[in-house]
Amino acid sequence: MRTKVLLLACWPGLALGQEQPLSAIDWLSKSLVTPVVQPLAPEPPVTPQATEGVTTETLGAASTDALGLLAPMVTGLPQALWGGARLEDIQRLLADRGPNLPAAQGLLISLLLAEADPPLGLPKGESLFLTRVDTLLAMGALDQARALLDTAGADRSPEIFRRYFDVALLIGDEDRACEALARAPGLAPALPTRIFCLARAGDFATAELTLDTARALGNVTAEEAALLARFMNPDLDEGGVSPLMPNPVTPLVYRIYQAIGEPLPDTTLPLAFTYADLSETAGWKAQLDAAERLSRLGVVAPNLLLGLYTQQKPAASGGVWDRAAAVQALEAALSAKDPRLVMRSLPPAWALMQQAELEVAFATIYAPDLAGMALTGEAASAQRDILLLSPEAAKLTQGMTSADPSGAFLLALAQGKLEGVTPTDDTAAAVSRAFLSPEIPPQVQALIDQGRVGEALLTALPLIRLGASGDNHALSEGLSVLVALGQVEPARRAGLQVLLLDRRG
Repeated sequence: MRTKVLLLACWPGLALGQEQPLSAIDWLSKSLVTPVVQPLAPEPPVTPQATEGVTTETLGAASTDALGLLAPMVTGLPQALWGGARLEDIQRLLADRGPNLPAAQGLLISLLLAEADPPLGLPKGESLFLTRVDTLLAMGALDQARALLDTAGADRSPEIFRRYFDVALLIGDEDRACEALARAPGLAPALPTRIFCLARAGDFATAELTLDTARALGNVTAEEAALLARFMNPDLDEGGVSPLMPNPVTPLVYRIYQAIGEPLPDTTLPLAFTYADLSETAGWKAQLDAAERLSRLGVVAPNLLLGLYTQQKPAASGGVWDRAAAVQALEAALSAKDPRLVMRSLPPAWALMQQAELEVAFATIYAPDLAGMALTGEAASAQRDILLLSPEAAKLTQGMTSADPSGAFLLALAQGKLEGVTPTDDTAAAVSRAFLSPEIPPQVQALIDQGRVGEALLTALPLIRLGASGDNHALSEGLSVLVALGQVEPARRAGLQVLLLDRRG
């Protein structure tokens, strides 16, 4: 069988004392006394030099903005990804997000994780790095955000630590965050952070003394003191004082409310808070709901969802319970290696995944098992679509043919052999044009000519989103940009997903 594959508060008495960077997310915790944008260890200045109209920079130590997880040879993106882009333009384009195709979502994540030179003329620092991290957090991509933060190191600057600490709280790794804080004497923790970490370390005496001193000096409100006191002693009834609902809810407040047995609902909170429901302390239903939501967004490994679906027998019916039961039935059929059982269990499982918009995650899990299996009827139709939606579509569909013109076009697209294949409708024709005769919007071509490849890609993604909603002209233009910039495989996946998935809502 397959391998089965976080928090801080806005405390009224603790002002930041400094303006937040453009990329700051309002629900991040004020975990330090005076967070600043500049790194603790100043980086060497950049000395611009103009030569015949070309701006160059004298390189010193590596800028935080240049850090990434994916090298150019992995992403296919140039080292000089941003050219002379302006930070505010990048931030504006990154803010233009909405329901998107999994292929486009995956390309955006790769772009955010890419190792690349910062924009020419941008002062050496971490502003673009923080923007990339904050975009990942807004997308609910906490694992990716933490991996990117790890490239910099938690103690590289207060603003980086602030995000590192919150991500650790949401993922459920708060002890690691407190240990990182203890190893960084240059970072001064805010009062709630200090008390939280002292209590997590078991030093309740010091934590209580710190809180008592803050009370005596008037540095905490009654509500803050009550919440912190109940965190250190969940059975304590602070004279009937009930902590007020904070606004905004931050990861630390969220985690403290969990600890005192009064968990806050996360359905109206930012996506990042969904990760907290993946914890083993959450119920199975909450875990399943969280895994489905995050899988739908393409920010967690599909095997996480599979592991939860098969964790135990559903005790009810409807919704997520039906999907878990259908997956378990398919798992049993595949384990038995019985095509008849597969033909019985695959169609209902696939129909349920389509209703939940989990087709790509399902295809990623099951396409390798279904490839080459001799199925007929409705099961064969589901099998073909699952193989086409798999990340390995080109490999898994080799040798497959279809007498149906629509199926033949889909197979040709997956295998990169569109020449001479006739599209069967206007959407297929728009996809075909992007690969055979790309049409790039003039404004995007201007960005490419200026070496602003990152901006060009960020401009193309909303076009593909419009294409998924029925705008064939935008679809052709968006895919054309991807093809022109060497992102052929993501373009193929996006084209297949437009043709196979219903994302017009």
